[in-house]
Amino acid sequence: MDRNPSPPPEAADGKTDGDVDAIGDTVYSKHWLFSTLTRLINMVTEHSEVNSDGPMQLPDDDEEDLCRVWDMAMDKDVAAFLQEFKATDILLGVIAKSRCQRLTEVCVGILGNIACFPATCLTLSQNEDLGAVLLLLLGDTDPPTLLETCRLLLTCVSQKDVCSLWLQRIRQRTSVRSNLFFIMCSSTNTDLLEKVGELLDKLFDLDEELMKSWITAQPSEEEEDDDGSQSRLDVASCLLEAAKQLRSESPNGLEVYLHALQLLTTVDEGIQTLAAPDGPGKAVWNFVCDVVCEDLCQPTDLPAVLQEQKSILVQAFAVLHALYRCQDQWCSRSDTSKLCNSNISRPVNDTVADLVKNGYLTEKTALTAAASLAQNFRTSVSAFSKMVQV
Repeated sequence: MDRNPSPPPEAADGKTDGDVDAIGDTVYSKHWLFSTLTRLINMVTEHSEVNSDGPMQLPDDDEEDLCRVWDMAMDKDVAAFLQEFKATDILLGVIAKSRCQRLTEVCVGILGNIACFPATCLTLSQNEDLGAVLLLLLGDTDPPTLLETCRLLLTCVSQKDVCSLWLQRIRQRTSVRSNLFFIMCSSTNTDLLEKVGELLDKLFDLDEELMKSWITAQPSEEEEDDDGSQSRLDVASCLLEAAKQLRSESPNGLEVYLHALQLLTTVDEGIQTLAAPDGPGKAVWNFVCDVVCEDLCQPTDLPAVLQEQKSILVQAFAVLHALYRCQDQWCSRSDTSKLCNSNISRPVNDTVADLVKNGYLTEKTALTAAASLAQNFRTSVSAFSKMVQV
């Protein structure tokens, strides 16, 4: 007699076989994950035994399964299970033996997702071998791998329980500085430049001493040109080069780099570098002026547009405010400063005129604003008062 199949037998605790195989509260299968990682280990091992130096091709089916693991690792239960299963050591071994850029990228990406949770990030970060390999990967030539490596490092330094551990590693390995500087100066990959900027900005924000050491660092052996001469990559010039690349492509990325430049101006070492006659300060000044005068603060911009631009304007004006004091030490500074001051004052004048015309700015409100600013911004208050009188 035909009938529906019997339900699967229950375990002693009342769970079915399907429940036992599930990872936490998810529908993901432990067995499938085991088999996928085992297949990965076997694939890499076989290739290293047969042709250790030759490139490795990742079959489409295997790539698809590994990308599923990558996505699954964003789940907290899966990340914890992968950690319990020693997936960090497995992936580290694969990365070390890998001769396939796509495979390396996916493995680092899986680790990046595992690191998104404090508990698993702590365990992952305590692996000294993994820490060393990840910092070495910053010297890789594959942009997707570099992107995932920077994302993983940014995730780790953003976790308060492990950030000091990663900062210590980064301080001890000078290649991190030179590799990040090289990426900023040479890459045209928007996503990579954005992530490198976020990482650098976070490092400088967390560790002022690290920032000072990178500002004053002398060229290392790996920065030597082919003829043996040393081409010094200073941090401000590298930040400027990346900001130029992102100017038209990524407003958010540009804002990150402007903030990093602003951080440089908060320490004496940064000001001294930017103020030097042969330093990058004048180039930074000209670039930020162009951004403010040509990309932002247009006479036809509505107030809503300026409101949307306020965060990037804050960073830009903070940099200009700091660099304004450096102009006396730059050669042929007059033309640049006059042009910049003229271009910036034009949209400001137009904005003030509109506020007066529409009744938003009156003598009473102007005096109130001037009184609150007078102590710290005498020059600005004087210019502001003249505009209101006009």
